[in-house]
Amino acid sequence: MASMSDPMATSDTAVPDLSTLFARQREAASTPDVPASVRVDRLQRAIDLLVAHQSELCIALDRDFGQRPAAITRSMDILPAVLSLKYARRHARRWMRPQRVPIGWPFGWPGARARICYQPLGVVGIISPWNFPITLTFGPLAGALAAGNRCLIKPSEHTPALAELLRHLVRTAFDATEVAVVTGGVEVAAAFAALPFDHLLFTGSTAVGRQVLTAAAAHLVPVTLELGGKSPVVLGRSADLGRAVDRILLAKLANAGQMCVAPDHVYLPADSIDAFTARAKRWVEEAYPPVRLDTDATGIINGQQLQRVQALLSDAAARGARLIPLTPSREAPSARLAVPTLVVGANDSMRLMQEEIFAPILPLLSYEHIDQVIERIAPARPLALYYFGSDRREQQRLLAHTRSGGICINDVAAQFLIEALPFGGIGTSGMGAYHGVHGFRRFSHARAILHQTRLPIGHWVGLRPPYGRQLERALALLLGR
Repeated sequence: MASMSDPMATSDTAVPDLSTLFARQREAASTPDVPASVRVDRLQRAIDLLVAHQSELCIALDRDFGQRPAAITRSMDILPAVLSLKYARRHARRWMRPQRVPIGWPFGWPGARARICYQPLGVVGIISPWNFPITLTFGPLAGALAAGNRCLIKPSEHTPALAELLRHLVRTAFDATEVAVVTGGVEVAAAFAALPFDHLLFTGSTAVGRQVLTAAAAHLVPVTLELGGKSPVVLGRSADLGRAVDRILLAKLANAGQMCVAPDHVYLPADSIDAFTARAKRWVEEAYPPVRLDTDATGIINGQQLQRVQALLSDAAARGARLIPLTPSREAPSARLAVPTLVVGANDSMRLMQEEIFAPILPLLSYEHIDQVIERIAPARPLALYYFGSDRREQQRLLAHTRSGGICINDVAAQFLIEALPFGGIGTSGMGAYHGVHGFRRFSHARAILHQTRLPIGHWVGLRPPYGRQLERALALLLGR
């Protein structure tokens, strides 16, 4: 889940001695044999940390966002992180087992055997974002710890209260050679990204992802980038409109749209726009009545982002779009609450159709035939793609002619919660994936081990010079169709 923040965007006057901290972890990771009991213990300590300190985590994020319901932090940030850690704890021993692989003809001679052994990479760096700073820290950490690695974590400076709390909690739960958190702004982030990690995972914007990739290239550090993109929703004519509105708005508004797998815009039949709008208004009236708006809504992360949201709406209105607010305007803009808004008549000249919206703004785009939608989506490679409908042929056509990090049918964002599924982008929405066994393997080295037979294979097939008819016969047999 990418954020719109730039972890290298603000200055910082004091850069901690990252090199010393990194060197201590690298030295501690010099032995690749990390028993399952050690890995499970580290995962359990991470679980205990989150479960025991839920209240403090909720308070910190409420402060950072200006307003964030504890229900959102617990259900959408802490819970997914805990479930990821528990899943890794349950399966780590099985993932670690060496895998026997068949050798096959022509190298599978009697006595030869092969296996794959997964070793820890060493020291993994995690640069996490502000929008879901708990699950997007501890989610990848689950795979890294299950794989037996040491970890350095750099949270976003846009959630300073949460970052400082995590630094303190991790320090009490882990030795600095196991897991450590460093805080700070631009200088710390730049120095962090430039460390010679054995793997670096970054979650954030595409623009900053390019900077991180450039910094990592100096040491040939392998990088996983979890970026963003304009994740579209397609409503087929067979869609249950009530169910679609419910699930789209639930995902779009829960964190004020500040979630990269949230629906960015919706394609729907032209004759369904009015019905969608009417249902959306009723949904928001029930979900966010004025009396609960000050307790159940999430704020925009900072004033700069709120100004960006307002600029997107102003630009769309100036270019002819119709704005449909779903709640009354706020009289106290200092609360950083953005008004959930539908945008009808959006076009490609508008900023909100050119950049990831990352706010409670939902453009509705009409179509006459599904092929028009596929033609628009096909060039993009969003992090997520959503389809509502029961038309199997239409589903298959959309699947066959588009690319995306993941796809969810008849729901929104649910694919992120399934640990058995890989989570990651493609193209400008990211590279690499984690979650479950995919995270374990992402942060492991798959070491090939071959036990060769004692039989004189080279002599039998004529591989030893001088070469002659024996090798020719063997090659003719092996190269034949």
